[in-house]
Amino acid sequence: MIDVIAEMTGSIHLGLQGGLGCLAAAFGVGMVGTKAVEAVGRNPGASGKVLVQSIIGMALAEAVAFYALFLGRS
Repeated sequence: MIDVIAEMTGSIHLGLQGGLGCLAAAFGVGMVGTKAVEAVGRNPGASGKVLVQSIIGMALAEAVAFYALFLGRS
């Protein structure tokens, strides 16, 4: 019985950690997207440079979710 309870609490902890990590990544991607749209609205000629920088920023924000999901299991 103790083994079952320990397994359940461990999986709840991993689920909470993964959920919070993905929530943080979602906020990060949303902020990057919002600021990219604002930047292109202010200077449409720089849309190519803004696009590249926003893709890099979104990739870095998504890395938080992968860290939370995969590194939390070890």
